Amino acid sequence: KARPIFSTQGYDLVTCAGCGLAYIANPPSAEELTRIYSADASYHATLKDEGSKAWADMDAIARQHMAFLETVVRSGTLLDVGCSTGLFLDHARQAGFAVKGIEFSDDSAAFAQSRFGLTVERGSIHDSGDAAGSYDVLTMFDVIEHVPDPLADMAAALRLIKPGGWFVLSTPNIDGLFPRASYPLAKTLDYWPHPEPPYHLYQFSVRTLRAMLAKAGFEPGPVRHTSIALDYSFGSLHDLLRMPKRAAYALAFAPLAKLGPLIGQGDWFYIAARKPG
Repeated sequence: KARPIFSTQGYDLVTCAGCGLAYIANPPSAEELTRIYSADASYHATLKDEGSKAWADMDAIARQHMAFLETVVRSGTLLDVGCSTGLFLDHARQAGFAVKGIEFSDDSAAFAQSRFGLTVERGSIHDSGDAAGSYDVLTMFDVIEHVPDPLADMAAALRLIKPGGWFVLSTPNIDGLFPRASYPLAKTLDYWPHPEPPYHLYQFSVRTLRAMLAKAGFEPGPVRHTSIALDYSFGSLHDLLRMPKRAAYALAFAPLAKLGPLIGQGDWFYIAARKPG
């Protein structure tokens, strides 16, 4: 009993009438997802350029990840699922964690290994060959919204984490101030930058992610609200100067995107959950 929310590029974002979870009702096939992400190769190339803005932005985000992680755990064995080019893992290792990564992209995994000397497995969390209870903490930053079956990924995480260990995630917040305030215009403008169908197969709120973590067997813990970079949501200043309507949209909603975290309604959030034991 799903209620339609927003449609774009032929994909329908809906919300469950029972639990409120938002998801794409007609998700891309595995082959389509491979094609979609391969088209983004030029962006991933900049993540390997240490002089690029993308590198600097991701390094700042890696430090932000560390700041939240250290509110719940400061040492131990750590597995980062979806570790990309390894920037966060390098920071975690420098902070004293014994680290390992899993990454779906062969190119990104190879870069993390060659640039930082990290141990990185290829594939998803379900491809991990590690024994149950191998890790004190498992991190999954901006990954859970992309996977076909997030509850199954949480179950796999629960298996890999030691009793009493932590699962630390981040994801966009569909209930953030900016997404909610901009939604009434979404259908009129055919533009709602937050949900990103078809890349994000699911759209969580704090409430729905907490509920799913509990269903998977975790004890949901602290939450920290933050905001997605403005140029990611609205475009660069160069783009806005060429697009007056987009610039007007940014002027209307960018202040709300920055205000959201201050009132506990950020458009991006972290959450930590503990494995009982």
